[in-house]
Amino acid sequence: MADRSIGRRLFATVNGLFFILFSLSCLVPMIHVLSVSLSSSTAVAAGEVTIWPIGFTWKSYAYILNKTEYWRAMWISGLRVVLGTGVSMLLTILVAYPLSKSREAFKHQPVFAWYLVITMLFSGGLIPSFMIVKYTGLLDTIWALILPGAVSVFNVLLLSNFFRNIPKEIEESAFMDGAGHFRILTQLYLALSMPILATLIVFIAVGHWNAWFDGLIYMNNQVNYPLQSYLQTILVKSNSQVMTQAYAKLLSMVSDRTIKSAQVFIASIPILCVYPFLQKYFISGIMLGSVKE
Repeated sequence: MADRSIGRRLFATVNGLFFILFSLSCLVPMIHVLSVSLSSSTAVAAGEVTIWPIGFTWKSYAYILNKTEYWRAMWISGLRVVLGTGVSMLLTILVAYPLSKSREAFKHQPVFAWYLVITMLFSGGLIPSFMIVKYTGLLDTIWALILPGAVSVFNVLLLSNFFRNIPKEIEESAFMDGAGHFRILTQLYLALSMPILATLIVFIAVGHWNAWFDGLIYMNNQVNYPLQSYLQTILVKSNSQVMTQAYAKLLSMVSDRTIKSAQVFIASIPILCVYPFLQKYFISGIMLGSVKE
């Protein structure tokens, strides 16, 4: 009877409309960027493009398909996501497993736990971080984008809390059968932790794909820029360095804004393709890993 009441129906209607409007507010900017990338330079310059292309043209995308610098930057970002996610997950798992143990099982667990927590409260800053990367010989390498932030304390705490909620009887029975810590971690803990692992993979992968500031800092040569750093340079900085004769000829047919919009839209496609398949793990993973029984 409560579900059929007028108040309940009114609440469900208002709630549904709110989420529809909220979803549209997230989609409209992306649709606008796509429309600008497919519109003529005249329509874009006149400000006539909103959510539908005007003077439909593929010239911006044809130009990007032949742009070596853009695809090199995308390759570097893809490599960064694969290597960075793998390294971060490996280190996060290896750190979270011993921290999930009680003080009786791991005597120094509080010391290492506080050691990690302190890093969340205090940071060395940008200059010391750059000096570490420089004097370890990582500048202008893919590892400069991966190793400095490979271990996130937030992810470690999230995963260790999830590990603590796994029944201890399972681990004790495995020990009685002769299993060691490595086998218990790989065949028991990881098998029972797929929701939180999927959540962390999405967090880390999206973080690597969207990161741009570290590329500007640790890469002296623009050839080594990841995609987001490359987009930042063409969207914010002057384009006088890339104003070649072919590019100037292209601008007579399509505007510089349409080319930039096309590059931004292509850069968002990988995340748009992968994100929906892992989104279902978000709520369950965060809820299970954020509360300790």
